[in-house]
Amino acid sequence: MIAAVGHADLPRDTLELVESEVAVRLERWAGDATAVVRAGAGLPVVFGRAVRAAGRRLVVLLPTDGTAPAPLPERDRAAAGELLVLADRAHLWHFDPADRDACIGADERLIRTSSRLVAVWDGSPSDGRDATAHLVAYARSRGVPVDVVWPEGARRAPGSPRHLRRVESAPLGTAAGKEGGRVRHPA
Repeated sequence: MIAAVGHADLPRDTLELVESEVAVRLERWAGDATAVVRAGAGLPVVFGRAVRAAGRRLVVLLPTDGTAPAPLPERDRAAAGELLVLADRAHLWHFDPADRDACIGADERLIRTSSRLVAVWDGSPSDGRDATAHLVAYARSRGVPVDVVWPEGARRAPGSPRHLRRVESAPLGTAAGKEGGRVRHPA
């Protein structure tokens, strides 16, 4: 399984860049691994589109509060509908989509069950709102290969704490932005 995580504050033009780059990378990557993403707006949708454009299978994870799907936050509902149309399968996972810690826990579980992580990440450290750096470190600490995607011209939405930072993008199978175990932040 190929999982995807990344920043939630990506503007439309950056999401378009990410979708194109992820599709190209998935097409180049040998094998037929299924891709999996947690339902939501932004990155999950563009990842799902890229997966389908590359001819791969997609699994979408929906939250459950027990025996039935849990309501998603308003901003994620239409996106979840599109993802379900794109998906080959959907799975219910127990987590509260309105609870940041529960979502991080679901992403950690997703990473533990995956053979590769696609991380749409500008190289910035985790903060109180964004856990992408944490999830990248989590994957690496468990031996899950991480493919960092941050296309040239990508940016975070204005007002994001680190919206101008970036790491160099790298082909699948490489450790983008890594030098001696530390992430580079080009000037």
